[in-house]
Amino acid sequence: MPYKESGSTSNLYYSFEVASTHVIMLGSYIDFDAHTQQYTWLQSDLGKIDRKRTPWVIALLHAPWYNTNEAHQGEGEDIRQAMEELLYQARVDLVFAGHVHAYERFTRIFDNKTDSCGPLYVTIGDGGNREGLTLKFKKPPSPLSLYQEPSFGHGRLRIVNETHAHWSWHRSNDTDTFVADGVLD
Repeated sequence: MPYKESGSTSNLYYSFEVASTHVIMLGSYIDFDAHTQQYTWLQSDLGKIDRKRTPWVIALLHAPWYNTNEAHQGEGEDIRQAMEELLYQARVDLVFAGHVHAYERFTRIFDNKTDSCGPLYVTIGDGGNREGLTLKFKKPPSPLSLYQEPSFGHGRLRIVNETHAHWSWHRSNDTDTFVADGVLD
């Protein structure tokens, strides 16, 4: 299991490398405050990243830290408050979350504000499920949220090189190669 290789004591949080990317999996439903095993592991893991070898750092978690959908409001807030500073200081590039059965992409954020040095946040919990989609987003939309859609879909992340990546999101019912949302970084 990758968790042992990354020095984690749990398969609920761990990291691994794929090509030029360091991927961090965080546990939304396990202790995460300072001095917990997950927190101290994350500090250590982030400190070991060699940006010359893995210039991209991506974090994945279940409950989104930023969410303007009416479903699951605030469920990721405690872990965000505990760990967001660590990700920001380590210059994490992207944070992907699920849980909300819809798609939403945010601007780069730190501490609930637009920040060009913060990660780009994407909620992509729309892969399909028996409960159906979560259809309602808060009105008016937050200026932090750049794209919202309550449709089934899938995403594609393409790391181009050390400095550029392309994220695209596609509705599952599209029969052509139309990209419903995308961003090049």
